[in-house]
Amino acid sequence: MTQHLRLAALAFAASLSINTHAQNAPAPNDAQIAAIVVTANQVDVDAGKLADGKTRSKAVKAFAQQMVTDHTGVNKMAVDLVTKLKVKPQDNPTAKGLQKGGDDNLAKLRTLDGAAFDKAYVDHEVAYHVAVLDALDKVLIPSASNAELKALLVKVRPAIDAHLQHAKHLQAELGASGS
Repeated sequence: MTQHLRLAALAFAASLSINTHAQNAPAPNDAQIAAIVVTANQVDVDAGKLADGKTRSKAVKAFAQQMVTDHTGVNKMAVDLVTKLKVKPQDNPTAKGLQKGGDDNLAKLRTLDGAAFDKAYVDHEVAYHVAVLDALDKVLIPSASNAELKALLVKVRPAIDAHLQHAKHLQAELGASGS
């Protein structure tokens, strides 16, 4: 089951990457980028809240709480900015795919407990943050036309990378403990 979840997380991450730069798809506009950013952050908030409530690992709990805090903060900044700019987030296939992938991930995680849950959650967080960084670098930042939106994306990129490094460290610890 854990191998299945790891593959599902990688498939979800790949879908984020593919959906955000399909070859014949036009670059997302600022309203679509806003929807992608809000959805991507909310997906991680939801997973973090589930992990915070289910895990018995102090390290996983601390990581999950950090994901909830940080991604809630980014969403607040994004919503404040789009409100200021009078941009209404526009639903799009990437945002819809993110939401579906997030819902699928939560459904799978809810079936797990203990070490299997921790490993599946952290494995997904690694794959998810890799995909988000890829989307930021290759699609979202280059496609943002509004300077303030682009600046926000650039500003949050180091935090996303720090989350990835933290998740990779936690993944290594979980693997080393034999969990």
